Order: sequence, then structure tokens, then C-alpha cells
Amino acid sequence: MSEIEIKNLTKIFEIKGHKVTALNDINLSIEKGDIFGIIGMSGAGKSTLVRSINYLEKPTNGTVYIDDVDLSLLSERELRIKRREIGMIFQNFNLLEQKNVLDNICFPLEIAGVKKKEARKRAKELLKTVNLTDKEKAYPSQLSGGQKQRVAIARALASKPNILLCDEATSALDPQTTDSILRLLKEINETLGITIIIITHQMSVVTQVCKNVAIIDNGNLAEVGSVDEIFENPSSDAARELLSGKEITYKPVESLNTKRKIRIVFKENSAYEPVISNMILKFKTPVNILKADTKNVGGKARGEMVLALPEEEGIAEDIIEYLKANGLAVSEISEEI
Repeated sequence: MSEIEIKNLTKIFEIKGHKVTALNDINLSIEKGDIFGIIGMSGAGKSTLVRSINYLEKPTNGTVYIDDVDLSLLSERELRIKRREIGMIFQNFNLLEQKNVLDNICFPLEIAGVKKKEARKRAKELLKTVNLTDKEKAYPSQLSGGQKQRVAIARALASKPNILLCDEATSALDPQTTDSILRLLKEINETLGITIIIITHQMSVVTQVCKNVAIIDNGNLAEVGSVDEIFENPSSDAARELLSGKEITYKPVESLNTKRKIRIVFKENSAYEPVISNMILKFKTPVNILKADTKNVGGKARGEMVLALPEEEGIAEDIIEYLKANGLAVSEISEEI
């Protein structure tokens, strides 16, 4: 069994006499040492899912196993002990404003009954881990957003958890700070072997740091797999929508509505070949580039394009086959760009 097994998990809330299904029959396996992304639009059920993993939200049906332990069978006291193995960081940091950085990190250890001297030693070690040794006496109000999140990460690591849950942990940060926090999380994963689950609505976060990803859409599990596979060939509408994003990097035509469109992803062995130029020369027909972009996927630059195919069906099919034969991942898309 995997480190985390989510089985047939359903969560229904009662709101003003109405039943609202936040999660519907979710099944997921997360391996030890993975950086696993859970992504979806706002209201998709992501945060309910992450709170269900440590049973802060108890499922209506189904259960969660952590290291083969069925959380539904634990008493409240046993659950509190089990939760010490699961650290958690949030979008809004949740630091104690009246305590300085060192005391914020010590706080969960004090609650667990760790002696003050030992707790302070552990906190100082963690400040080195998050590169904030010069801020131990500072208060949250004196820190930037990125520094606050580093303190929150150090605090989450204080009890030496096996799992770290990150609920929209970079949503309040600017892109440069987000990159630095993601690099820190990846370093923690690699050096400490901690399983990290990242809840986000940003596909760029998933492609940059996660190994595997689950896509949640209206409370349902729309798709799950490796980040590389889903980036190359998304099979669900939710994945395609999240990958498309809202920003158009290159828009050479006035209208992006065309009869037939494909998304192509350049693999490493095709990135340096003039495939599009050669294709146009081969088929002697123009092809409009509706969108072009480069994304960080697992630390590698991966190019993608959306092309408008010629109206003639035979040529369109030949172009698709030609692109596939030249090592590109090709998927047809139907939504407007």
C-alpha cells in the first residue's frame, strides 16, 4: 500500500437545509517521497480534500489510510498523535503575531511537551534549513510574504513530519518569491525525504515542482497521472482548461476561433528541429500559430503551441501524423483559445 491511500472518499456538507457534495468518490494513491500536486479551479474541492487527508474534515463516506492506518478507526486522541506526522502550511501563513520567529517555530513543540531548550535547538536548526538564521528575533509584521512562508514551513517541519500538506501556499506570493518557495520545498523533499502534497489552482506551480498530479473538477477526480504525461497529452476538459491558461504569449491572428485546432508539445529530442517550418514546406500550406509558450516542467523547459489546421481534412490529418512522426505530442482541442 502507498504512504497515503484515499479510498471512495465523499464529503457532503449541509448548508441551510441543502446538501452540497464537495467531493465525490475520490480514489488516490500517493507514494512515499513524492511531490504530488492536487489542482483545480476555485471551489473544485481541493482544500476539502487536503483537510480530509489529516481528518480535519471527516469524510461522509470512504476513508484515508496513512502508512496502512485507517484514520476512520482512530480515537480523537489517536488522531491528534497521528497528525504530528503531518505538517501543514497555508496561503495566509497563520503565524502568531505576538511571537517572534523563533517562538513561532517552537510553538508546536511546546504544545507537544518538548522541553524549551530542546525546542529552541530544533527551531534554530530549521531556521538554517529555510535560510532565515538572521530573522530569529523578528516578528511576523517585520517580514516579507516569502519570509513569513519560510517561517511557516519551518514551523510545519518542527515535529519532524513524514508528510507536508501545502494548501495554496504560494497563492499570496509574487512569481519570483513563488519560485524560491517551490525550490525550497523541492530541496526539503530531496534532503529529508518528506512526502509533499501541493494544493493549487496554478498549473505553473504543478509543472515546476510536482512529479504526479490529480485534477479535481467540481468535486470529481477528472484525471491523475505524471505531470509530464498530462502536460503532453491531457485527456480531460479540466486539464486542458488549466493548461491553456489565460495569457496568450503570441497571437498573430485577429480571431482565434477556427474549425480545427491542435496542441503540440515539443519533447527534448524535437526541441531543436525546425519542425513547423519543415511541415509548411512539405505540405505547401500555411498554418496559423494561435498560441506559443514555454513552461517549466520538472525543471526542464518544454515548448507548446496551438495551431489552426487547414480546412482540407486530408491535409489536416497528414499534418497530425507528420508531427507525431517527428516526436511531438499532439492532442486535438475543441474549446476557444
